[in-house]
Amino acid sequence: MSVRIIVGLDGTETGERALAFARDLASHYEACEITVAYVIEWSPFTFQTAEENEKRHKRREEEISIATTRIVAPAVDALKEAGFNASGVVKHGDVAETLNRIAADNNASQIVVGRTSSGSITKRIFGSASQNLVVMASVPVTVVV
Repeated sequence: MSVRIIVGLDGTETGERALAFARDLASHYEACEITVAYVIEWSPFTFQTAEENEKRHKRREEEISIATTRIVAPAVDALKEAGFNASGVVKHGDVAETLNRIAADNNASQIVVGRTSSGSITKRIFGSASQNLVVMASVPVTVVV
């Protein structure tokens, strides 16, 4: 049986620690696939002019390209060089909901994410993406500090 681990990266040091934890975890399985995921926070409820909507698709594609090139591809390449079966994905959306959907769509066994330590009032009221993911995920979540 193959195990799949989803690793949510965010371009921070804690994301790198989450990736290292996932690598270590994957090394304990005979067959394990690691999917590196980067979610670009994006609200579909932003109301814009017709001109802004025309530019929106192009901006989304540019953001996906940048995230893939700078964050996901290097992580996937490093995992493959180390002998792991790895793939990557970049999506737009709510971070917690999107990571959970990626896990469900890929029959993942677990999600690994890093904890960000923002002390902003918004995070205290609405919770962080990691907190929201732990509450709503359909598979176990490991939050690495």
